Amino acid sequence: MIESHNATTESQSPSITIRPAKAEDVPEIFELIGYWAAQGKMLVRPIQNIFENLRDFFVAEINGETGPQFAGCAALHILWGDIAEVRGLAVNPEITGSGVGKKLVAACESQARALGIPTVFAWTYSVGFFEKCGFTLIDKTKNLHPRVWSECLRCPFYVGCNENGMIKRLPGVAMPQNLPEPPPAQTPPGIR
Repeated sequence: MIESHNATTESQSPSITIRPAKAEDVPEIFELIGYWAAQGKMLVRPIQNIFENLRDFFVAEINGETGPQFAGCAALHILWGDIAEVRGLAVNPEITGSGVGKKLVAACESQARALGIPTVFAWTYSVGFFEKCGFTLIDKTKNLHPRVWSECLRCPFYVGCNENGMIKRLPGVAMPQNLPEPPPAQTPPGIR
């Protein structure tokens, strides 16, 4: 159990550290994503999927009296040479609003910059949060990068997707040259 921190009632923000995830973090990542999925706030991720994509994940820790405590997670998943998805973003419910989510998104953006990927994307139910991080809501029925839908084929909500698409162009990151054309999009039927 993490020590409770509430950014609105404390005069100091908690000390937050973001680091690459390790194999030993997977049970906590799985549990936290499962918690928010049960609340209808995100999609569940099988534990196997988290292990297979462990290199995509970052972990947030809050430095407490007993040492670093798991506070949240997020992943940057490369979709193509010009776009990557912020996914699996989850913050311990006892400390939402403390800045952990924003720092996790910033870590994903920093990684995209380091890789020369100029655009980050997210599927979300939390439009306001992503807007605060500089993302823009898009019309998912038009102008989506073809690779955005590629991962959705395995989703149980593929037909009738109700998540919101959010996108952010990273200033100062040039569009990669000589990228091959991505395969055509397989837009799901009945998206809303």
